[in-house]
Amino acid sequence: MTAFLISLAVIFVAELGDKSQLMAMTFATRFRALPVLIGITAATAIVHLASVALGAAVGAALPTGPISILAGLAFLGFALWTLRGDELDDAERDKASRATGSAILAVGGAFFLAELGDKTMLATVTLAADHGGFLGLTGVWAGSTVGMVAADALAIVVGQMLGRKLPERVIKYGAAAGFAVFGVLLLVEGIVG
Repeated sequence: MTAFLISLAVIFVAELGDKSQLMAMTFATRFRALPVLIGITAATAIVHLASVALGAAVGAALPTGPISILAGLAFLGFALWTLRGDELDDAERDKASRATGSAILAVGGAFFLAELGDKTMLATVTLAADHGGFLGLTGVWAGSTVGMVAADALAIVVGQMLGRKLPERVIKYGAAAGFAVFGVLLLVEGIVG
């Protein structure tokens, strides 16, 4: 349960202001909310399952102290990455606006490709490396998937209701602070414990 809650919180915060959330808003202006949400959920579940498997392999190969230190440094890096910002490039914006056919396939495919190597995928790998065992890894997978889908669902609702982005500065600083707090906690755990 701890792995689930930590993963849900970390990935939800990581997704705020992320390009995937911007894609969700864009798709929400073109398609109904439910197909967009189904596509996001399917893509996220697949990408995060692969991330958990990669994190489990790393976690099995290294002792827990160094993993916590590496995870802490990674989360501090994610904080800086979040402050840098994330925007849709022209190709991604064009892909989202031209999507035709099945909304679920269009959204799912776009999200799957966008998430490969993204900070939420890397954060999921990091969390999985730190939470071994079947229950821990299952918790990371479920929590990271629910966290991302919840953040993107928020983007869909906001995108449909307001037709504009959330206040970017507040989101950026809040997400960066969340990453920094988790990073410091992991560093302390790796050094002390």
